Amino acid sequence: MRQTLDFLPNINDLPLILAGPILRRTEADTVTVWLALKHASRVTLKIYTTAVGKGQSLERQIGEGGSQTIQLGKYLHLVIVTAQIKKQDRLEPGQVYAYDLYFENQEINLVTALAQANISYFEHQLPTFSLPAADLNQLKIIHGSCRKPHGGGRDILSCLDILIETSAHLADERPQQLFLTGDQIYGDDVADPFLWLSQRVSDLLLGWEEELPLLEGVIKPSELPPGKRSEIARIEGGFTAMLQKQPEKAKSHLFSFGEYATAYLLAWSPVLMPSQFPAGQEIFTDSKLAKNWDREMLALDSFIADLPKVRRALANIPTYTICDDHDISDDWYLNRLWCDRVLSKPLGRRVIQNGLLAYALFQAWGNTPEQFQPGTSGEKLLKAAVQWSSSAGTDPLSAVAIIRYLGIPPIELETGLPKLQPDEDVFILQRDREALTWHYNIKGSKHEVFVLDTRTWRGYPQADKQGKQPPMLLCPMAFEQQLLTPLARSDREQIEATLIVLPTNLVTLGLIDKVQRFELKRNRVFSNDVGDSWNFHQTAFAKLLLSLAHSRDRIIILSGDIHYSCAIRLTHWFYNPTSNAVLVQLTSSAIKNSELSTRLVHTRIKNLFPEPTEHWLGWQKSLRLLKLPQTLWWQSFGFKPKAPKISSASSPPDWQYRLEWFYRKPFKPLFKPSSQLLTNHKSSFWQKIFKSLLLWLWRNPWLQEGAEVVGRNNLSLVRFQWSSVDEHKTVIQETYWHPPWNSQGVVKSNYVISLNPQSPPPLPRLRDS
Repeated sequence: MRQTLDFLPNINDLPLILAGPILRRTEADTVTVWLALKHASRVTLKIYTTAVGKGQSLERQIGEGGSQTIQLGKYLHLVIVTAQIKKQDRLEPGQVYAYDLYFENQEINLVTALAQANISYFEHQLPTFSLPAADLNQLKIIHGSCRKPHGGGRDILSCLDILIETSAHLADERPQQLFLTGDQIYGDDVADPFLWLSQRVSDLLLGWEEELPLLEGVIKPSELPPGKRSEIARIEGGFTAMLQKQPEKAKSHLFSFGEYATAYLLAWSPVLMPSQFPAGQEIFTDSKLAKNWDREMLALDSFIADLPKVRRALANIPTYTICDDHDISDDWYLNRLWCDRVLSKPLGRRVIQNGLLAYALFQAWGNTPEQFQPGTSGEKLLKAAVQWSSSAGTDPLSAVAIIRYLGIPPIELETGLPKLQPDEDVFILQRDREALTWHYNIKGSKHEVFVLDTRTWRGYPQADKQGKQPPMLLCPMAFEQQLLTPLARSDREQIEATLIVLPTNLVTLGLIDKVQRFELKRNRVFSNDVGDSWNFHQTAFAKLLLSLAHSRDRIIILSGDIHYSCAIRLTHWFYNPTSNAVLVQLTSSAIKNSELSTRLVHTRIKNLFPEPTEHWLGWQKSLRLLKLPQTLWWQSFGFKPKAPKISSASSPPDWQYRLEWFYRKPFKPLFKPSSQLLTNHKSSFWQKIFKSLLLWLWRNPWLQEGAEVVGRNNLSLVRFQWSSVDEHKTVIQETYWHPPWNSQGVVKSNYVISLNPQSPPPLPRLRDS
């Protein structure tokens, strides 16, 4: 790798605020904001009412709070600041509020600290927000997942800026909550230019370089250049992203804490982005590596261009997150084999520690600020992180404390493998009793949201000697702590809508499901996310469905992960006693990571292979599920299908459910886009002809009006049509995406799903096996 000029700005030229402000947990009595600064400071947050609740001008201060930054490097200081609202001025739905931040003993305000960056939709230049609406008909929740900076397509998160801007003055019209449901960063699949910049930003901000432990000796991140990390990730770290002949998936894997930390700074703010990057030939002498650099740089250009819009949006909407695998590394804790091969290696264990520590500081801290109050495990983690950073990552006592509070399992001295402990009939990773938890709940006036952690509480089958079998995505203990107990404690008289955030899906496309099951039979468990859908572990799947259906008659599940948007309804009928429930899974993915396969299923080509409606029977005691045969074309002529077989010892089924995929409505433009279509560079005559033909094909409604999924980069808004009559309760997902004929434009496709349970079907005929 060639030496290059320093493309980074001088630290003295940077504004005080490196990233943020990001509005985090916001409730009637508290408002929380996250920031990253280049200097230590006491930060004060003040909350204001606005004239007639419309946001245009400030009225009076109704809340205040202050916090001191924590130091992670010479020029990296993080802070979460929470303002307490006066009792007589509790925040209410239907009002637009504003906030300001003050630094250095209140000598500097937010506008000054931003140094001309615009994060407001009003002339007063301050960010604003509103609480979730009290009327479900006006509630507006945004969700999305999987935002890879060099992923295919344009970053659709910038569309959130448009949605807020067009209704910023209307509290009940603007988006009121944002849920990012996994893969907010990618620790494994990283572009070479992104890692190149991350390394230099890390050196600049931290002022120290971490020594990464290997099986023998140590190595520094600077000795592991971009594009050349795949083998060390596999051999020394045990990671799996590069398996199945895909070394490019880990060629620039993040390793150090500084790299993970700066990945967040670069994903959320344009401040540290250079005005230009070096060309590939300035970095590599190898022409192949240089071309790959330039190709990845093209994918990054639009991501960087949209960062100011993303930054403004995140400052103006309460934002909630949960981790999935890529926040750390591909397949993180996928199965017991992955845990054994990664956690048993010094580098693998350190990377998990670094990725989880960054997640705690950049994401979890804002989700549950109460976990980081004085005297808590979170406060102890912050102190340990500061101590570990001040020692340049060499202090063993603070490292042990970090591992404890992050819930990373200890190692068995005899085997060198992570310690497990039994939980009913499965094993779980052992964790310290003081470890932080990543799941949490949010309550609005008429709705509640339960955000589940399906990564770190998995239940691995005890009889699985090879460690390759799909786990329970929630072990029995986690079922109780994350789902059953919170659902039971909820005020059902006040709450009308219950939403569950599941980073992993209940079910996926039939073809993908078949491929994953085929791969599982071949023991290729680290390809295609084998086992990351709930239906791969029948017992856990049945337990989840029963838990939800018994606790609520209507539940909305928000999910991501699978790089397309869709809507699925599962209708449940219980036979004794008779009751019913409706579960709707709304998936929104990817924010920036579309692929050829997802772009194909987005089109009408997928209509040739529609997803069938499925009917299943279930037994409560054994948690057994039985799929009923599908109705075939020849049955319409009077031929009766054979009844499904059951064991002669089986009792009649206790319940039945039907699974349906919903079609999206014809897309509509969100706004009139600019005329920029493909590229601006000069083309030859034949290139222009080809592009014109291609453009004409892409504009063809027949091609782009696929029925079931949105496979282009997308972000979704969830809203309700609600009345006191059950038949008139509906959930709608508006999915926004950039049309291929104009990347500057935005269109939306709606999924409209009735929450009416409908009458139960008759119990099908069964016969003994």
